[in-house]
Amino acid sequence: MSAPIPEQIRYCAECGRPTPAGELARFGDVLVCANCKQTYAQKLREGAATTGVIVYGGFWIRFVASLIDSIILGTFGYVLQLAFVGSPFTAVPVEPGVPPSPELMGRLMGTVGLLYLFSVVMAACYEGLFVGKLGATPGKMCFSLKVIRPNDSPVSVARAFGRYFAKLLSGFALLIGYIIAAFDSQKRALHDMICDTRVIRTRK
Repeated sequence: MSAPIPEQIRYCAECGRPTPAGELARFGDVLVCANCKQTYAQKLREGAATTGVIVYGGFWIRFVASLIDSIILGTFGYVLQLAFVGSPFTAVPVEPGVPPSPELMGRLMGTVGLLYLFSVVMAACYEGLFVGKLGATPGKMCFSLKVIRPNDSPVSVARAFGRYFAKLLSGFALLIGYIIAAFDSQKRALHDMICDTRVIRTRK
C-alpha cells in the first residue's frame, strides 16, 4: 500500500501564513486563507485587493534584517560565552608577567576553538530552526520577509541549515555572494542559488 501524498503547502497572499493548498480560497490567481477570506473579499469590493504579484526581498531590506539578526545573536552569544568562559572547565589561569607555558597556550587555543564552534552552532540553529519552522528569522519577520522554494512551498529544516552554511560561502571574497542579490532579477544571493530558495515580501 503506497503512502499518502502530502498536501502541498502554499502561502496566503494576505497574511503570508503557510497553509495546505486545499484550505485556501482562490480569487482569480490569488490564494487566501480562511482567516483572511472575508477581509480580502471586502478589499475586492473596494478595489483595494492585492495583485498577487510576487515581490522579492531586495538587497538593502535583507541587509537591515541581517543586522537585526546579528544583534540578537550577538547579545545572546555574548551572555552565553561569558558563562562559558567563566566555567571552571574552560577557565585559563594567566599570571601577569609570567610567560605562558605550552600547556597553557594549548588550553587557551582550545578555549578559543570551542567558542568559535559554539558561535557557529548557535547561529546555524538560529537560522535553521527559524527559517525551517517559521519561514523567516526574527530580523526578516520585522520586514515581512519569508524564505520559500521556487514553487512557493516552505523551506525544510534540513534545507534551512544547509542555507546557513551556504551563507558562509556568500561571505567570502568581499561579500560578493551577498552583493549579487542587488543585480539578480529574483534578488537571489549566492546561498539562495545554491539552495534553490527565494526571499519574498509577504506584505507589499
